[in-house]
Amino acid sequence: MQRPSARAKVLSVSPVKHDHEELRAILVGQCRVFDAASFHRARKLLEADVFAIVLCERNLAPYTWRDVLAEVAAVPTRPLLVVTSRLADDYLWSEALNLGAYDVLSKPFVALEVTRTVNAALLHWKYQNEPTTARVRAGHG
Repeated sequence: MQRPSARAKVLSVSPVKHDHEELRAILVGQCRVFDAASFHRARKLLEADVFAIVLCERNLAPYTWRDVLAEVAAVPTRPLLVVTSRLADDYLWSEALNLGAYDVLSKPFVALEVTRTVNAALLHWKYQNEPTTARVRAGHG
């Protein structure tokens, strides 16, 4: 069975190096993980390449995940944003989803949760980015 995320690119945005290492270890063989330690580096990577998902730390002082959300909204292929935080409470979850994030993951990362969220997001991203005619054909086939 081919994984939906086999060649997809995921961008991890966090000033915490361990976040990138953990995500890379969890998602090994599923997708390619790129990392950015700052908002500015994330912006440059988003301008230069196509990412399906952006996993973004809640706080990128002086920026936040909301700034990254605004950046991904401007990208033609519109990657899905997943907010990550040690304080992933109901307020953050509600705010993030209401503003357009795809999901919220709590830290420390739980491999099963990360894998489930990333795979679901990849399927959603692929569907939203495939041509309308392919979606219509798939629905009638």
